[in-house]
Amino acid sequence: MRRIATGLVALVLTALVPLVSVAPAAESLLDKVKQRGEMIVGTKYDFPPMGFINKDTGQPDGFEVDLAREIAKELGVKVKFVQALSKTRIPLIVNGNVDLIVATMTHKREREAAIDFSIHYLITGQRPITRKDTGITHVSQLAGKRVGSVQGGNAGPNLLKVQPKAEIVQFQEHTETLLALKQKKVDALVTDDVLIQWMAKQDPSLAIVGKLYTVEPYGMGVRENDSKWRDAINHAFLEIWDTRRYHEIYHKWFGQAPEFEIPWYPK
Repeated sequence: MRRIATGLVALVLTALVPLVSVAPAAESLLDKVKQRGEMIVGTKYDFPPMGFINKDTGQPDGFEVDLAREIAKELGVKVKFVQALSKTRIPLIVNGNVDLIVATMTHKREREAAIDFSIHYLITGQRPITRKDTGITHVSQLAGKRVGSVQGGNAGPNLLKVQPKAEIVQFQEHTETLLALKQKKVDALVTDDVLIQWMAKQDPSLAIVGKLYTVEPYGMGVRENDSKWRDAINHAFLEIWDTRRYHEIYHKWFGQAPEFEIPWYPK
């Protein structure tokens, strides 16, 4: 009787083995990109000098565009660019439309619910810009004022933390927000300082308002749970940093060396 029972147990365990066996690991995006020979990158077309369309060539250009090109070189593949708006950056990754997002995206905890991030590649902050004729010089003066921001970005919500009485007016693109400011449809706009500085240089009728009131660490967006792909992006970036090609690109677009280091990643 004991032999029969033992035999039945063995049969049951044998039958269960396929049910509890470990499923094969999903193919990493790194393998797919290598096979394809091309990396598809989502970047901004409305955020100079980070990402914009060059009027002379009709092609994407800017700091983040150059950085993505260097990463592609490190991976040994070509690069294709796709426009990413603030509100479409995460869906583009989640839906598999792009392999990588390099689009002025601040690394925030809530965004990690949908995607993963590379190490930080640029540190900036946020503040408003206005027309000189408004006389606005401090965020306290934005109480009751219409302030433009883009949908999907965090500049509007961040402003309300320091000036809850401001009225946020949302737009699809940064170019629309800037046009609304110039046409006096809004009293100011708020976005990341890298764009604020560019706006002020391009138009002497504009004035930067106050000091930075946030710290915005940019990270590249990648799909969740693909450490092989994320590590490849990180290693490529660190090679670009260590060889100072990053510094050359930064100087090209900002006219100076970066004022930050990358100390938060093991050497």
